[in-house]
Amino acid sequence: MRIPTPPHAMIINWTILITLGAIWGASFLGVELALTGFGPVTVAAGRVAAAGLILVFIAIAYGDGLPRFRTATDRRIWLHCLGMAFFTNAIPFCLLSWGQQIVTSGFAGISMAVVPLFVLPLSHFLVPGEVMSRIKIVGFLFGFMGVVLLIGGDKILASTTPSPLMFTAQFACITASACYAIGSIITRLCPPVSALSFAAAGLMLGGIILIPAALIIDGVPTPPADIAFAGLAYLAIFPTAIATILLTVLVRRAGPPFLSLVNYQVPVWAVVIGAIVLDDALPGHFLMALVVILSGLFIAQLGRRRQGKQ
Repeated sequence: MRIPTPPHAMIINWTILITLGAIWGASFLGVELALTGFGPVTVAAGRVAAAGLILVFIAIAYGDGLPRFRTATDRRIWLHCLGMAFFTNAIPFCLLSWGQQIVTSGFAGISMAVVPLFVLPLSHFLVPGEVMSRIKIVGFLFGFMGVVLLIGGDKILASTTPSPLMFTAQFACITASACYAIGSIITRLCPPVSALSFAAAGLMLGGIILIPAALIIDGVPTPPADIAFAGLAYLAIFPTAIATILLTVLVRRAGPPFLSLVNYQVPVWAVVIGAIVLDDALPGHFLMALVVILSGLFIAQLGRRRQGKQ
């Protein structure tokens, strides 16, 4: 029998969840600011490397340290850490940073709502016990319609054709969402390990991958303006390092299903912050796409809850 969560504990859980949504939603503003003085790969490398140093220090000083490398299971954990480094850090951060040179922060934020929809078919084939039920398929198809509307809304509703560069940038953001989905599956299939150790190792490996790539692609960065450095510092400290710690705490307190509610918040925060701070334009099809995608996600969540009760 499940023990009800005390009211004060639920207040703490919801406070952490809303804080996570706001931090991640504001990350797209941080990228916009950082891009004023750094190249896109340098932005990705800087946030991952700095956050990796922070989490490795915390993991060693206050946590379980980094994963060991003694047994076959330990080495498998490091393979999952490497997968996280590529698909949760290196590739999507580069794609989003490059894409946000062209698309608005609002578009990038809305594209993140697609992550759990990509998780559905991947889980069906890769995660034992996860089956694409009819209601999940309906939710996925509904959300996919939202993705089509998000990318092709200009042509569908406004009778205008986006430039090839704009379409490529939009596709880069959607691809980043697919990478996050792959990363979540890699994380889920990882053998038991401290979440803090896993995140620290993944970010450390991500930094090792990205720093040489940034130097080759963007070159050695010149001293940026204060606003660009502030944006990069925010990305490293808040949505990459602190958010990882809050995520770990929340999963332990309330479980992964409760954490999944953050997927409804991030795009809303991104749209609101982008509109207020950056004065981003909000075409009507952006908001329509957001509603359709979140509706598909809600339908899919209903399918997951129904499956869990069976």
